[in-house]
Amino acid sequence: MASPQATSSSLAPLTSAYDSILALTPYQTGKPVEELTREYGVSDVVKLASNENPLGCSPHVTLAITEQLGQLARYPDGNGYYLKQALADFNRVDVEQITLGNGSNDLLDLLARGFVSCDDTIVYSQYAFVVYSMLAKIQGATGIEVPAPRFGHDLTAMRQAVADHPNTKVVFIANPNNPTGTLLGQKELREFVASVPASVLVVLDEAYIEYSPESNNRALLDEFDNVVIVRTFSKAYGLAGLRVGYALSSVPVANLLNRIRQPFNVSRVALAAAAAALADQDFIEATRLSNAEQMRWLEKQFDALGLGFIKSHANFIMVKFEVEMEDINAMSIHQALLEQGVIVRPLAAYGLPNWLRITVGLAEDNLRLIDTLRSILTED
Repeated sequence: MASPQATSSSLAPLTSAYDSILALTPYQTGKPVEELTREYGVSDVVKLASNENPLGCSPHVTLAITEQLGQLARYPDGNGYYLKQALADFNRVDVEQITLGNGSNDLLDLLARGFVSCDDTIVYSQYAFVVYSMLAKIQGATGIEVPAPRFGHDLTAMRQAVADHPNTKVVFIANPNNPTGTLLGQKELREFVASVPASVLVVLDEAYIEYSPESNNRALLDEFDNVVIVRTFSKAYGLAGLRVGYALSSVPVANLLNRIRQPFNVSRVALAAAAAALADQDFIEATRLSNAEQMRWLEKQFDALGLGFIKSHANFIMVKFEVEMEDINAMSIHQALLEQGVIVRPLAAYGLPNWLRITVGLAEDNLRLIDTLRSILTED
């Protein structure tokens, strides 16, 4: 058995897939509050790095969780019967079209494992969710990153990439896109799906769709068997700590995904919490309204500070820091914010070294962010 200190060279011979895994950089999550407190001794922390819901979750969720506390020694329903029924009704699909996951990342992984081999290609956009390129490497597949000249998906170029690589099995499209916040319209997405071979799975990652419900592409499922919609309860529903997501697809795709997903991949507590969260759409509407109001306020503040940003359709905003001072840049701003107890997300890993992604928080969180930024930018 290899020691924990073993290097890649000491693990030879390697398969091509294992080589690609060794080349991976571990996914960098938003810095936890506890870690910042340990590092800098800051107790009053504002976390605006991971696109969590600053309102928390529906009060009905707390009750649903409490009711499960006496059953923690019991395995969950491996089929997720009640949550699937609720999701089927909510999305107007058959129960057989639903796959549950341990967060939406679990479902993205299942899709790659189920449909992509080392001889295949995955197509995704530049400045899209970094996990897509990771999945290509994990499968030992070819990942094609299509340039995004306007920070969003260039569907014409992505269509051409599929045509140029006939072994393409999956196209990942985040809508709204993370980390840029850009949005594709229903008409252009439908035209894209219609233009690619039916053998290519088009995965619409709609983790932030609750913030832009006008772009709900559920109707594509009725027309195309190769469309998969992946959603999560981690963002607008406020259940990031419980890890539960779901996929909507054709029955054959769902059947395959349910064959390879891990047994009991969604916990008993998460199943109950998600069902309660889904039932409280008043909370989702309140979340949407709060986010829209605070987003408008932040945009005005960034304008006043002379900072560029990308118009966002999610619950975060990407802000550019190219200040004409020798020692001021996105990373120095990020570090200065950390030292003052404000956590945001640097985007160098996305090829965006001059940008920070900032989650829209509560009014008091956003005010502290802006006040701290202003003091940093005006320091002598």
